[in-house]
Amino acid sequence: MEIRDIEIFLTLAEELHFGRAATRLHLTQARVSQAIGRQERRLGGLLFDRSNRRQVRLTPLGRQLRADLQPVYTQLSNSLERARMAARGKAARLRVGMLPFNVPDLHRYWQAFNARHPEWELQLRRAPYVEPFGRLREGDIDVLICWLPVDEPDLTVGPPLFRDPRVLAVAADHELAERSSVPLEALADFAHATAPDMPDYWEDGYLSFHTPRGKPIERIEPITNADELIHLVSTREIVHPFPSHVTRYWSMSHIRWIPVPDMGTLTYALVWRKGAENELIRGLAETVRELGMLEF
Repeated sequence: MEIRDIEIFLTLAEELHFGRAATRLHLTQARVSQAIGRQERRLGGLLFDRSNRRQVRLTPLGRQLRADLQPVYTQLSNSLERARMAARGKAARLRVGMLPFNVPDLHRYWQAFNARHPEWELQLRRAPYVEPFGRLREGDIDVLICWLPVDEPDLTVGPPLFRDPRVLAVAADHELAERSSVPLEALADFAHATAPDMPDYWEDGYLSFHTPRGKPIERIEPITNADELIHLVSTREIVHPFPSHVTRYWSMSHIRWIPVPDMGTLTYALVWRKGAENELIRGLAETVRELGMLEF
């Protein structure tokens, strides 16, 4: 099995969705399907149960293969990456996963870190909606940038990077679309989305489960990525609050952004695993502390 085929298999085993796996791999869905079919023919058995049109499942054979291949692939990938970094004169890499969209707003942190530590490589990636703490705990990323509060016994909350007021995303033809602002109390009148496996207190920190007067703010639709989320907003199935920086990076004619002044602000900070703290993480944290927090 070629290393690219292993990557395709492991990505699909993680996503359990051909479309999402293809997007992550920058391949067509047909290419992913062909690669998996070829692997199954070579092995003489099915790796995935495709009976559910929306999501596939690993078969017992698929689970066994994933368990066997994952550590081998991780070790091989790490070895190749270390060799590539050495060729560029880099000694180590710090992988930062971001839940906010505003990478350019934070350039001053990245530039200062790179200037202070030219021997290290800083890698910025979008963090997944689903189980971002899980990806951090599994070691897929070294540092997560996310909203507060974070109250997890195995995670360290580092310095904050920025604080952002809130806006509500609605469809252009929604009944709220022409409003200049929306009170938090009004959010109980509309349906919202939720991300699976998100700690309740953390979800409540982003969007409270109740309005100030105690009305429930109902979540009706689970989402796993930003494309699903904005699609449901555009079809008027839901409304969704965002930090205001998205208005600078998500300009769409079919979406309106309305301030929610009494919703307060979201603070985003660095978070990392306590047992994994190292000199790279400390270097980024020191850089953020010295430069101070941005206000938008």
